[in-house]
Amino acid sequence: MNKIGFDNDKYIFLQSQKILERIKLFGGKLYLEFGGKLFDDYHASRVLPGFKPDSKVKMLLQLKNKAEIIITINADDIEKNKRRGDLGITYDLDVLRLIDAFRDIGLYVGSVVITHYRSQATADLFQKRLEALGIKVYRHYPIPDYPSNIPLIVSDDGFGKNDYIETIRSLVVVTAPGPGSGKMATCLSQLYHEYKRGIRAGYAKFETFPIWNLPLKHPVNLAYEAATTDLDDVNMIDPFHLEAYGVTSVNYNRDIEIFPVLNAMFEKIAGKSPYKSPTDMSVNMAGYCITDDEAVCRASEQEIIRRYYNTRCSLRQGMSEREEVYKLELLMNQLGISSKDRPVVDAALKRAEATGGPAVALQLNDGRIITGKTSDLLGASAALLLNALKELGGIQHEIHLISPIIIEPIQVLKTRHMGNQNPRLHTDEVLIALSICAATNPTAALAMQQLPKLKGCEAHSTVILSRVDENVFQKLGVNITCEPQYQTKKLYHR
Repeated sequence: MNKIGFDNDKYIFLQSQKILERIKLFGGKLYLEFGGKLFDDYHASRVLPGFKPDSKVKMLLQLKNKAEIIITINADDIEKNKRRGDLGITYDLDVLRLIDAFRDIGLYVGSVVITHYRSQATADLFQKRLEALGIKVYRHYPIPDYPSNIPLIVSDDGFGKNDYIETIRSLVVVTAPGPGSGKMATCLSQLYHEYKRGIRAGYAKFETFPIWNLPLKHPVNLAYEAATTDLDDVNMIDPFHLEAYGVTSVNYNRDIEIFPVLNAMFEKIAGKSPYKSPTDMSVNMAGYCITDDEAVCRASEQEIIRRYYNTRCSLRQGMSEREEVYKLELLMNQLGISSKDRPVVDAALKRAEATGGPAVALQLNDGRIITGKTSDLLGASAALLLNALKELGGIQHEIHLISPIIIEPIQVLKTRHMGNQNPRLHTDEVLIALSICAATNPTAALAMQQLPKLKGCEAHSTVILSRVDENVFQKLGVNITCEPQYQTKKLYHR
């Protein structure tokens, strides 16, 4: 299991070289739109085993002295308190998190751009907060009929109304907390202002997926469709690239649909377009770094199944549409896979049937499957963690890692003093108790030493987990899925 299929070092080298080539092509100034996640690209690390979640950042560190960061955020997202699904924090807080993260590794953050600005009060407050922290803030405004009305867009009443962002480095990386933040429009607006000032500059796009030089229906590219069902993205053969070069390449519908408009904008801004296709705009080198196609295919199939379960749970919680589930079922049918190809699903369901309560199953990296059931003392997830640590440490199942006399006072604290109705310990509480026991108990210390071995393991729960348990599995690097049902029929689930 977890067979490596991607050369991360080669990727960092090739990617940085490709960006340097693109900077040179445009005479020393490049605005690079960064799609996807920079610090924590866990999707890429799951479908391309061997890809490190922070690979893009490490690549940028190769260009540290040439690069500066612009972070864009949509004023409407500030107003709506839009949240990142993976981190659970609002986009405005994520801007602060990103600035800290970039600064911590020595990358220069030049400014923040508030896009779609229409004098929203929340956007004004956020700008005031940023400026009080010493961060430069610029405003970009909505343009009527964007992106179709090119004469208006590329004029003083279009891009010309936007603030000109002062930059000092040759590579300007434009990133954001999430999609729809105005990254591309920010890049194009800057090109307009640069050319008005007689400064030659270029634009390129860095999207890891779909991988342009893999087949259209390759599992890696289908896994990208699975990850973007809410955006309704569809992979397509790039017709412009095929016509210009006679080479088949893969892109996605939004870039292909917008390319004629972008091309016309380039021509109006710079006199001519540097690109003949959407694929030309990309600097993605990931496809050249796959070392084991079979490994990435199997990993991508598992990712699609995980997305299927996650979307079904999201639908149950009222946060997704039924059409998203249908699309994932279609993708699974195309690849000839089903939930039966995820071994932990059947193991968890069988344990739940045998015990009459919620259960969780986990597959270790060597293929062994461990289960956990609900008891008076522990929730199923907490029991699973202890059972898995025992198995990994060669500890007999009958041995108590945490004495019941330690668990019981914690339960009293939860129910009598903290107002919780459920006395069972969650995963975070069990790990804290175990770490305390490890100070005096060598067996508990041995169990704690096994925690890193859980990274990359697969797990499945027969009920939707609490946010606490879900976060713990995520932090341990366990890929958890759930059946789309709650443990109780209550309407409010903490």
